[in-house]
Amino acid sequence: MAELATIARPYAEALYKAAGADETAALAAQVSALAAVAADPDLRQFADNPKVEAAQVFEVVAAASGGGLDPKIGNLLHTVIDNGRLAALPEIAAQFQALVNARTGVSDLVIQSAFAIGAGQMADVVAALEARFGRKLNARVEVDPELIGGIRAVVGDEVLDTSVKARLEQMKVALTA
Repeated sequence: MAELATIARPYAEALYKAAGADETAALAAQVSALAAVAADPDLRQFADNPKVEAAQVFEVVAAASGGGLDPKIGNLLHTVIDNGRLAALPEIAAQFQALVNARTGVSDLVIQSAFAIGAGQMADVVAALEARFGRKLNARVEVDPELIGGIRAVVGDEVLDTSVKARLEQMKVALTA
């Protein structure tokens, strides 16, 4: 079977071309909501049932994602379901977001922290990381207690790890070398 990225690329590019410059943010939010719904294994099992019609799958997915879909997103969802590619929807959303980010010059940032980060601290951290990486960042926080303290910032393939866990690993390597 073809890779999900290969399957998802034409869908993401078609949606990107159909979206106007001012529509991409709203469409990206709706595609992300659909992707979250499509990632549910129970929903995918329902969709893969041969007794269930495509229209029923569309109604369930649209309702579970909050309804009120933009016509372009509705067309995408119909096409994905009709072609049996519902499993590719999370990858379609990721590739569409990458295309939108490339247009706007924004990169996605994942901040892994041992503890929750408050809004004031988050603004300071993002500002410092934007200066460090030299571009505008769209931040998302994940709490990972294994880090013990500090943060781990991931932008694309670049990683800035200032966590206590990473420092302990560095000390371990230095002591055993």
